[in-house]
Amino acid sequence: MQKPTPKVSGREKFNISRVAIAHPRFTIGFWIAVVVAGILAFSSLKFALFPNITFPVVVISASSSFPQATEVEAKLTIPIEQSVEDIPRRKNTNSSSYPKQSLVNLAFQVGTNLDDAENQVKAALQPLNFPSGTKLNVIPINLNESAVVSYAIDSSLKNPTQLTEIAQKQIVPTISKLSGVERVNLLGGMTGDTNKPTSAVRFNGNDALAFQVVKKGDANALEVTSAVEKQVEELRSQLPDIKIILATTQADYIKAATQATIDALFEAIILSVIVIYPFLWNWRATFISALAIPISLLGTFIVMAFFGFNLETITLLALALVIGSIIDDAIVDVENITRHIENGESPRNAALNATREIGITVTASTLTAVAVFLPIAFMQGVIGQFFQPFGITVSAAMLASWLVARTLSPVLAIYWIKCPTNKGMRRGQKIWLRFAAGYRQVLKWSLTHRRIVVGIATLSLIGGVALIPFIPKGFIPKLDRGEFNISYTAPLSVSSLLPSWLQVPGEESDPLQESLDVAKQLEAVVLKAPEVETVYTIVGIRPQQPNRGNLYVKLKPERQLTTAQFQDKIREQLPQLPGVSTSIEDIQFIDTGGQKPLQIGLIGQDLALSSKAAREIQAEISKIPGLEDVSLIGATDEQGAIFQIERTDRRRVVHISANLGQGITIGEATDQILAIAKPIVPPGVTLSLGGDSARSNEIFTSFGTTLILSALCILILLLVLFKSWSDPFVVGLSLPLALVGAVLALFLTNSDFGMISLIGFVFLLGISNKNAILLVDYINQLRNAKMERNEAILTAGPVRFRPIMMTTVSTILGMLPLAISKGAGAELRAPMAIAIAGGLVSSTILSLIVVPVVYTLLDDFRSRFKLK
Repeated sequence: MQKPTPKVSGREKFNISRVAIAHPRFTIGFWIAVVVAGILAFSSLKFALFPNITFPVVVISASSSFPQATEVEAKLTIPIEQSVEDIPRRKNTNSSSYPKQSLVNLAFQVGTNLDDAENQVKAALQPLNFPSGTKLNVIPINLNESAVVSYAIDSSLKNPTQLTEIAQKQIVPTISKLSGVERVNLLGGMTGDTNKPTSAVRFNGNDALAFQVVKKGDANALEVTSAVEKQVEELRSQLPDIKIILATTQADYIKAATQATIDALFEAIILSVIVIYPFLWNWRATFISALAIPISLLGTFIVMAFFGFNLETITLLALALVIGSIIDDAIVDVENITRHIENGESPRNAALNATREIGITVTASTLTAVAVFLPIAFMQGVIGQFFQPFGITVSAAMLASWLVARTLSPVLAIYWIKCPTNKGMRRGQKIWLRFAAGYRQVLKWSLTHRRIVVGIATLSLIGGVALIPFIPKGFIPKLDRGEFNISYTAPLSVSSLLPSWLQVPGEESDPLQESLDVAKQLEAVVLKAPEVETVYTIVGIRPQQPNRGNLYVKLKPERQLTTAQFQDKIREQLPQLPGVSTSIEDIQFIDTGGQKPLQIGLIGQDLALSSKAAREIQAEISKIPGLEDVSLIGATDEQGAIFQIERTDRRRVVHISANLGQGITIGEATDQILAIAKPIVPPGVTLSLGGDSARSNEIFTSFGTTLILSALCILILLLVLFKSWSDPFVVGLSLPLALVGAVLALFLTNSDFGMISLIGFVFLLGISNKNAILLVDYINQLRNAKMERNEAILTAGPVRFRPIMMTTVSTILGMLPLAISKGAGAELRAPMAIAIAGGLVSSTILSLIVVPVVYTLLDDFRSRFKLK
């Protein structure tokens, strides 16, 4: 009679270590292959500032002889808007109507093929019959095709015409041929027809020419910049009479920011490894645990290369954040093996028994973490493209670390970890035995004073929630980049707004020259500041808009003031020129159209009514401390004259926009403005949010939905693994307990709660339940072995105390370099690290006490009602 096949327990199913231990050569060979492939993958990764995000935009430009903006709106803008209304994947439509010109801006959903969008727009415009003389252009724009570097061209021996000719024939064609270059724009050069420039350029107070290099959408900014720099060196040697001076570059900040994050990453690795030895007092066990970090990272690089990711701010942050966590699984496995060896088992038996004992625990903690991060990779829209690399990178690192801990670590432990023989190791064991005994006493007291423990935990949670309103709500922290822009808009003279047949001969104005005079007055003030290194000015930054200009200001590296402090200082010193509006703006992360951070819109067909309300709101919000450069766009003047009409999704709108100075966040500013605006807005006019206010709302909504999905995934996983409703509930307590420390840490450090700290909260959600799983699973194991419940808790707690402290301290120390780091991009790294470290401290302290107590309460409830 054939013997029945013995039933395989859940612990055996999750114990892939059995296979690894049975085939050590295959295991080691596999990981050697991963290391080699990871090194090759790493060498293929490119450095960048942010993920490649495609923003497809199609601009329709229509010019005519209509002298009034209202005529342009009626006869050009509105027909164009109506014709493109039904184009698929169109996200929104914004338009501007000026005298003689209409600009209609169509933004498409992220991922839309730009060529297809352009063809659809052209097809939609085909049936329209425009007034005679109308010139129509359809311009596809990929906002990822950004200007990566600009050079000023000057010569004391050449006149402007000669300099323009040299630039057109020798410099621009040479640079245009370089790989990754989309186009080279010559700025300030003389045109062939009128011998007048269409734009003007100045560098450090002197007239100059300039060329601007725009990279292709899929090209790498650093590679393009490097190629341009090499070619410029050759051109300098070929053109000794010409000065080619670097004016602006993206490369410097990208290199500085990525290097600072890499430095923090290596510091996190060192700190995470160093902390292991005092816990284990065994350098071999420490080395095996530490190996999980480089091997897991190399495995992650393979996944990153497969998905085409770069080493940029988001992925580097993901790697830096995960350092302290990817060592956790190896720590738990190696610590458990070491404990079995210390108890007298042979290394092989210790590895088999320890990995079997811990299999479900490690698997559950890893899978619940992945259940949080993986849904982030599938978020939609711009946010999805931005955070997809984060979700996939963290998930890959977590899974790689789990695989290392379950296969390579036990195999190495069999051959390397021996029974302790020296006094130092025995001394280390005694120290931890004393700590464990102290924890056992605290735990024993807690089990007999459960109401007090639950009360303290509840009050802590209430206190944490109560602090939330006092945390400033931001979007993205202001960065001390040492560079910023001063943009301005000068009034167009009356004669320049008239059609040519109404202009008086000999009295034609020169809008470009008038605008250039404004720029000279502004840059004269800026150049006097001792903190300023260079000023690069472009006048006539867009076609048909000679009255608009931009001053790029680069500060000296050695200075006493931060970028934000200098901005406030220079804002007070800029001259107040009649009719000229100036705006001091940070360098945008991604060019999304030059909006100011704070923008609200008053939507209504009656432009006079909207404008009157907008002027009242502008006057009031200009009094708010910290709000700067408050301006109106699309409003009539005091006499009701209309020069420009703005529309959004086929409705007239007046925009009120502002920059944020120091001492105010986007959340605070938005709340104050809405409180002022709502009573003023008349019937028939509606209020809408734009800029960072709208983007932050979109991000919090998307993350909220994703987090709910993640929480459901965690719950389902825990129900499957524990086969009980109460244990997942106990484990889930770690999440609100982590909230307490995270909020308190942000409050104490005066950090904003914005997009960056939100990433920290998400990360905390993924890792904070590890300790509870470790504790609850071992309690259940002991109870299944017929140990009484309280005794099982008092036994499991001290045994798991060491690995819990090891994993917590290693993760917190892994956050430390990010939390206190200086250098480029430090403002981005710190809030999330602070939130994670604070949350881990509170969740660990409280869960070591609260989780066992709540476990007993739910167990009593389950027994009373005879529930499973």
